[in-house]
This record gives sequence, structure tokens and C-alpha cells, in this order.
Amino acid sequence: MAEPVHTAIARCAAFLGAKREELVPLAWAFAYFFCLLCGYSILRPVRDEMAIEGGLKNLPWMMTGTFLTMLAATPLFGWLSARCSRYRLLLTVYTFFIANLLVFFGLMTSHVSPEWVARGFFVWLSVFNLFVVSVFWSFMDDLFAPEQGARLFGIIAAGGSSGALLGPLITTGLTFVFPVPVLMLASAVFLVLCLGCISRLERWGREWSTYHQPDPGDPLRGSFLAGVRLTCASPYLLGICGYLILLTMTATFLYFEQTRLVSEYLDQPEARTRLFSSLDFVTSSLTWVTQLFITNRVIGRFGLVTGLLFLPMVSVVGFLGIALWPTLAVYVVFSVLRRVGEYALSKPSREVLFTVLTREEKYKAKNFIDTAISRGGDASTAWLVTGVKALGATTTHIALALVPLMLVWAGLARFLARRKEGML
Repeated sequence: MAEPVHTAIARCAAFLGAKREELVPLAWAFAYFFCLLCGYSILRPVRDEMAIEGGLKNLPWMMTGTFLTMLAATPLFGWLSARCSRYRLLLTVYTFFIANLLVFFGLMTSHVSPEWVARGFFVWLSVFNLFVVSVFWSFMDDLFAPEQGARLFGIIAAGGSSGALLGPLITTGLTFVFPVPVLMLASAVFLVLCLGCISRLERWGREWSTYHQPDPGDPLRGSFLAGVRLTCASPYLLGICGYLILLTMTATFLYFEQTRLVSEYLDQPEARTRLFSSLDFVTSSLTWVTQLFITNRVIGRFGLVTGLLFLPMVSVVGFLGIALWPTLAVYVVFSVLRRVGEYALSKPSREVLFTVLTREEKYKAKNFIDTAISRGGDASTAWLVTGVKALGATTTHIALALVPLMLVWAGLARFLARRKEGML
């Protein structure tokens, strides 16, 4: 009886590209990301609807508010991480966001200033999404060595996609029975489950750290602005910033135009929420299949540069398509392909870039890049698009102008892949 079990475990490990001793932490990391992105995906369609309810003309202001919130949160996170152990830091971050969800549930059910609550929720979820995912990947970068990350991060990312697959189904089902505020409670339940996964992974990490220093129980120390200083002092980290800015610029432009077209086609909040939810479901389905069966094989065979190059190359074709046929169908197809490429290839590949850094860089510099730099790209793009359209530029003009920038993006991808290999 024991022999078939051992054989099944060996086959499972071989299929996943993992070693037998890595299966337990891999399973907990998979479950952690599953719960995290399920909780977020329940709320994502609500954020897209809130963008419309808050007024599309106010989107640049809401994105600016998100950026300013990130700027304020970055030194606070740096201060907290300098004083807390890794485990306490993670518990504090997730408990804070669970409490926020309960507050939003109260505000939405009381119907106090619904437009302002909608705008506040849009900003909050944009901050929440980047913060909790950034902290998650910092934890993974800290737990797994660079060689392990190249093999396992695609599988771990598939856990998130599995959760993102379930989240829209929960949203769609609940909105037929309950009002939107109940989704806050559903999301909070999944964040509570994340805390249990963190506890299990921390226990494994402490055993692993007896052979690897520094001790995960030690605070990171350093100044509260260390993330900014470390980023500005490193050409490698500045290159990651450039890669991320080009990603967020193009994603924000697509988000603006797609949201505008959806608001013109559909006039009912529930219908728009279900459409956004359906798109999330399709994206997550394709991402899950890609991550589980393709990501680690493609990166393992062709190298990290393949995952980093996918989005720039798809974007060249996509923006040319928008310039020729600026319809909702083209936006939807392009947006889905980009999001699949982002979650299945680009994101796992970018996270491997951080595995060669120091622990302080993994938490502080990475958090600054993933949050403030990312939302800074969103805000600046929102105002840039608004400004050039006010001057008479059309969607076609903007799409064509983005094509050469995609080639610059591809050059950055090659630079980062080479630098990472040189740092091993």
C-alpha cells in the first residue's frame, strides 16, 4: 500500500517540477494565493462598477488618490517592517485589510454618501490589491531560493488563478440573491483563511532558515524610507521600475477605454458587474491552464526572458489592432490576452527577478516598486490620456504612439533577464 502512495507522490512532484520535500510548502503557498486572489476577485467586479458609479470623469482623480495613498503607505510599511518580524508583519497587514472590509460593509449598507463611498472603495481596492499581492510575493521570494522560484512560481501563481476563477462565480451567484455589500463579508472570509496558510508556511520557513540566514524571526530594521533609497541606488531595480511603468501605462489606457465602452453599452449596475465578472472568469480559466501546463515548461526550456517578453510582443499586435478596429470586442480580446500573459508568464517571471536580492530589498524596495511606482504609472497615464484627448488626439493616435514604446519595453525585458543571470 505504501509503495503506490510513494509512486503517486513521485509522479505528482515530477509533473509539478518540484522535489518531494517541496510539495508541502508548495501546497500551502498554492492555498494561500488561492484564498488571496479569490477574496480579491470577489471584489474586482465591484471596483469596476464603482468606477462607473463614481463618475468616469473622476477616474483620473481616483487614480491620483490611489497614488497619493500609496506614497503615504510606503513609509508606514517601511516603519512597520523595520520593527516587526516577518510573521507579525504579515498578520498585521492582513488583519488591517479585513477590518477595512467590515467598515465598507457598514458604510454600504447604511447608504451614506454612496458616490463618495464608491470613490473611496475604488481607491481602497486599488491599494489593497497591490499591497497584499506584493507582500505575498515578498514572502515567497524570502521562502524559496532563486532556483526553486524558477521551477515553482508558475505553480504557485496557478493557485492564485484558481482562486480568481472561483471569485467571479461567487460574485455572480451572490449578486442574484444578496446586495453588493455582502461581497465585503465573503471576501473577508477568504482573507481570514490566508492567515492560516501564513502560519503554516512560517513554520516551514523557520525550519528551513536553520540552514539559511538571516533568521525570519528578526525584524528587517533599516529606515522607513529604505525602499526608496534601495530602489534609486540600483540600476537593476530601476530597470524593474521601468518595466512595470510601461506595463501599468498600457494597462491603464486599456482599462479607461474598455470601461468607457461598457458604460455606453450597458446602463444597469448589476449587468455591468456580471459582465466584468464573466470577463474575469474567462481570463482566470485561460490563466489557470497556462500556469499549470505551460509556464514552468516554457521558462524552463527557453529561459526567463521568454516570460518577460510575452507582454511587450502581444501589446505591439494589440495596439495595432486597436488603431485599426477600436471596438469593444477588440478591447475585450486584447485585454483578456494581456491579463493572461501578465498573470501566467510576466508576473511569475518578474517575481523570480527579486529572488536574487537581499531580504530588505525583497520587502521594502519590492513593496515600493509594486505599490507606489505601479500606481504612479496609473495616475500619470490617466492624466496623460485625458490631456491628449482634450487636445484632440483620438484613441487611434494614442494606440499608434504606444507601439514604439512596446519595443523599448521588450529591450528592458532582455536587460533584466541578463542582469538577473549575472547576479546568481
